[in-house]
Formats: sequence, structure tokens, C-alpha cells
Amino acid sequence: MLRQLSSDTRGSTVLIGGVLLVGIVVIVAGVVGAAAFDVAESTPSPDHPTMLSLSVTGNVFTLTHEAGAPLHVSNIQLRVSIDGEELRHQPPVPFFSAAGFRPGPSGPFNTAADGTWTVGETAQFELAGTNAPTPTPGARVVVRVYEEETPVAVVRATVR
Repeated sequence: MLRQLSSDTRGSTVLIGGVLLVGIVVIVAGVVGAAAFDVAESTPSPDHPTMLSLSVTGNVFTLTHEAGAPLHVSNIQLRVSIDGEELRHQPPVPFFSAAGFRPGPSGPFNTAADGTWTVGETAQFELAGTNAPTPTPGARVVVRVYEEETPVAVVRATVR
């Protein structure tokens, strides 16, 4: 006995297919949206760049956070060069005592600080005689600041 499909059930496959297609599109859009928001949160915003200033007097380096988001000092790396030559010992921020530097940096670079460098805060460290090259009056100093391998700022100053 052959059974014939009635006209009532023929349209249900189109309806089920449409619902499944819409469901798949919603799931894919959710995954793509979540990935886009994750990338947007981890990318530095050009609208709010980090602005730092630098002054160097003798062996004392003073960096001031002028504008931008707070920086987590434990994630920061500094690369200091004098007249194009990198320091033998780079400052391992945060620190209290480190090779090539006088003990007790001030501000957020000190291990006793709260660990966040915010706008208006000044961080200071001083080179020891065991580090090289030595800053001399008129020398050009460049400090590159990275946060987890991402360049944050490049500041320049002339030694006074």
C-alpha cells in the first residue's frame, strides 16, 4: 500500500530548514562578535595614547605619566639608550635594588608602590657607576616603554 504525502506535511521540511539556517547564522555571528570584542580590548586605542615625559639630570632619570590609561608596572619593560647605545643593565621595573642602578627608585618603579602607574605619577631611577654608557651633559637619551611586548611610548631627552 503506497502512502502519499499530504499537502500539510510537505512544507514542514522548508520550515525546519529555515529555522536551522537561522540558528547556524546566529551562532556564527555570536562567535565572530565575541572574537572581535576580544581583539578590540587587547588593542591599544589610538584615541587615548599613553603620553610620557622624560627628563635626565646627571644619572637621574625621571619619567612622568602625562596622559592615557594606567600602566601595570609588572607588565612594563624599559629599554634605555644613551647616544644610540643601550645601557649594559636595563631597569627591571619594578625593583628596589638591581645591578647597574642605585637602590630605591621612587614612584611606581619601586616594589613598595601599588603597582599601577597612573596619570600625574612620576617614576625615577638613578644609574650606578657600574652601568654604561654614562650620561654626560648634552647626550641624547631615548627610553622605549613596552607593556607585554607592545610598544607603549618612546620618549627622548637631552641630559642636563
